[in-house]
Amino acid sequence: MSAEPPALPTRYEDALAELERLVQAMDSAQMPLDLLLDSYRRGAELLEFCRGRLQAVEDQVKVLEDGQLKDWTGE
Repeated sequence: MSAEPPALPTRYEDALAELERLVQAMDSAQMPLDLLLDSYRRGAELLEFCRGRLQAVEDQVKVLEDGQLKDWTGE
């Protein structure tokens, strides 16, 4: 029976902070191989989440035309 993976944060800043903590722990400690692999997987999930959030913000910025905000239909 495997444990349920932790939910992704709802805020970009929280995901980035967790990702930074993971990278620091992976760089500075002798981790067992299984924990290292789990940390890598979690880091990949967090990185994908952060990239998605940044893309969403970039898409919103592109909606700006001639100084006027238009309706945005993205997530």
